[in-house]
Amino acid sequence: MLRNACSASATLRALGVVRSAAAAPAQQLQQIRRLNIHEFQSSELMAKYGVRVPPGIACRTPEEVSAAAKKLGGDSGQVVVKSQVLAGGRGLGNFTSGLRGGVHIVPVGEAEALSRKMLGQTLVTKQTGAAGKPVDTLLVAQKLKLVNEMYFAILLDRASAGPMIIACSEGGTSIEDLAESHPEKIIKMKINLDAGLTTAQAIELAEGLQVSGSKDDAAKQLQALYDVFVKSDCTMLEVNPLAETDTHELVAADAKLNFDDNAEYRQKELFALRDHSQMDPREVAAGKFDLNYIGLDGNIGCMVNGAGLAMATMDIISLHGASPANFLDVGGNASEQQVVEAFKILTADPKVKALLVNIFGGIMKCDVIASGIVNAAKQVGIKIPLVVRLEGTNVEAGKEILAASSLNIITADDLDDAAKKAVAALNNNA
Repeated sequence: MLRNACSASATLRALGVVRSAAAAPAQQLQQIRRLNIHEFQSSELMAKYGVRVPPGIACRTPEEVSAAAKKLGGDSGQVVVKSQVLAGGRGLGNFTSGLRGGVHIVPVGEAEALSRKMLGQTLVTKQTGAAGKPVDTLLVAQKLKLVNEMYFAILLDRASAGPMIIACSEGGTSIEDLAESHPEKIIKMKINLDAGLTTAQAIELAEGLQVSGSKDDAAKQLQALYDVFVKSDCTMLEVNPLAETDTHELVAADAKLNFDDNAEYRQKELFALRDHSQMDPREVAAGKFDLNYIGLDGNIGCMVNGAGLAMATMDIISLHGASPANFLDVGGNASEQQVVEAFKILTADPKVKALLVNIFGGIMKCDVIASGIVNAAKQVGIKIPLVVRLEGTNVEAGKEILAASSLNIITADDLDDAAKKAVAALNNNA
């Protein structure tokens, strides 16, 4: 999926671990779709490894919220009610209904009434986009007395080909902003995969975080977080804030975890937690047929094989004055069924006014893909201009199949020619 500044790579760039964003393209796409789970699920996972988390209960009805609030109210008589959406910035977000804030601290007696204004509504944050995300679950958490807030994260560092810990004694705020204004406050520690996070390293981190309680206890909590990262095949574990209570114990007050999709075969329980309601329905449909799809805001639909070729196709469309409606990679060995499903996804987007198919036949033969395109176009009933550029194995046979079809398919000789014809067809179809 498309990754924004909250992704592991963007966080690393912001912290100066890899090349600065200025040296990178303005918009980056990643073909990998990583599993992302809700906060309450992350808390449950971390607790299994001995990480201290705030007591909390996931609720899906106002009645459940009321019962949870009464159970967790404690001495303060207050609870924290948190919207569960797969996006950051919830506290500063707004519901489309007008309610401000996706996270609230309220008296126990007001929790149920508040939940009725949150459940079933759409929350818009700086990371959801204008469409927002549906709030189907609320996390009711015990209000803790936090005396110190820190930042702790474990990321995969390409340069060292291993985990890297990023930490700071100041947390609860944007780590990217802090890294820009006070880079000297950021702690960076590379971890040897064979040795793991050693006790000596963990104590060094606890000292750097300026923990006021037991350094040994803090070190054990940091090692437990590292265990979560490794044993759960995480690509990112971010705790912000990693907080200290008034009893001087470390608590993972809020956490964001991402997981490597390549580990799905051995993390079946984790991947069963995937919340499709938080995803673009087109991405969900594409995933069922092993297609890599990312929706964009343009009007030329693209079907390409290979991530690099897909990005080049998008770039050259933009160069000629139009904009791509999507990133869709059918892979190196697409079947006719996959091509049909790709066409269905592309043509279902009302913004798409023209289609550009750009295929380089290596393992995938051009005659096979040409037959798939023709049959798919007939099944779907293409009513918008279709531009096809084929190159590679059996390309002449592929072109003959396209020419012999009764469809109005515009063929192109190279990528530049294809982009020009797609843009021209788009303008003529306007």
